[in-house]
Amino acid sequence: MIKGVFSLLAGIRLLFVEPDLRSVLWRMLALLIALMVAATMAAFQGLDYLATIWLPQGDAWYWQLLSAVVWVLALLLSLVTGALAYVALGSAAVAPWLDTLAVRTERLHGVGESAANSDSWMMQVTASLANSIRPLGGLLAWGAVALLFIWLPPLATAIWTYAGIRFLGYELMDTTASRQAWAFHRRKQELNEQRWFYIGFAGVAMLLLMVPVLNLLVIPAAVVALSSRPYTADQALKG
Repeated sequence: MIKGVFSLLAGIRLLFVEPDLRSVLWRMLALLIALMVAATMAAFQGLDYLATIWLPQGDAWYWQLLSAVVWVLALLLSLVTGALAYVALGSAAVAPWLDTLAVRTERLHGVGESAANSDSWMMQVTASLANSIRPLGGLLAWGAVALLFIWLPPLATAIWTYAGIRFLGYELMDTTASRQAWAFHRRKQELNEQRWFYIGFAGVAMLLLMVPVLNLLVIPAAVVALSSRPYTADQALKG
């Protein structure tokens, strides 16, 4: 788990230390900012809805305390949802730049084939969105479970946060997995075999997505971090 945490933090550091990587980051930044603003606005709309159905009514001191706790949980749930939407859409929207980032990182570390994706911009964006379908199905299944406990805010929030971390694992590995030609079952195998690494990796990503400015770095930093990890030829053949 600790390795996953430090891996993402190292990716952020490399983004600024290496000029070749930093130049790619500047190209995608405006689009990421626009998507983050849209996701944040949607998250606060969700917060208003959850506050309406969750916040208890009453004047006693304990109702006020309970209201504060429930409001924090509603805020967390809304922010997690907004963060997931941002990563899913952001990863697709800047997919060609992420591929360039992966190529440059691989060359920097002597990892992989370093062949850039020659598909058109739209094809790369469409492929990234298609890769999100299966993980999104799993996320929605967990979401249905969370809805069963919607009247128990702590449990519903915990379930949705776990589901979000799992979903982030798939989303953040998409660029490097696609470059290895990994199908969904190979990606799932990677997440299961390296479970604790990805829990730490996606978990700290989730936390950083809640922090203004740093949240813009999560997607490109994840690509840099995972592109620095060696993958053997026999692993790629399992895709």
